[in-house]
Amino acid sequence: MKRKNLPVFGIGPIFVISCALLTLLGLVLQKRGLLEDGDFSNLKLPAIILGVVLISIGCILWVYAVVIQQISAEIKKGKLVTTGVYSIVRNPIYSAFLLIFTGVLLTVHNLYLLILPLIFYLSLTILMKYTEERWLLEKFGDSYTAYCLRVNRIIPWFKAK
Repeated sequence: MKRKNLPVFGIGPIFVISCALLTLLGLVLQKRGLLEDGDFSNLKLPAIILGVVLISIGCILWVYAVVIQQISAEIKKGKLVTTGVYSIVRNPIYSAFLLIFTGVLLTVHNLYLLILPLIFYLSLTILMKYTEERWLLEKFGDSYTAYCLRVNRIIPWFKAK
């Protein structure tokens, strides 16, 4: 049975809240000194710089997807958006949060905390495959399949022309 409309928020709240809580937990454990063995202070400055860059890219990606492209309005219209930022990544909002949380974790330069972005990525991939991607395939069929072949799920990628 085809859905008339896709959910505007999808799995977003589940993903973002879960990642935020795990990131916060990691930061608290770091602050309390429970992860001292994972500290890589010798690379503190590069880790902070990379973290800030990832946070910045994540914020820009989120603003572009949500504010500039107004994705919620397009979802309500029942459209498959494949232009703009959606031409370089299928899920820019989730990608944005993944980049932001990874950036935050990098700024505290602890090797143990870097397992969290991998967990975020894997859980997001699984959630996407079994929820939103099924909804989109059901609604848009071959158009969505062709889009998936051209554009990555989570990692933004510029294809060579």
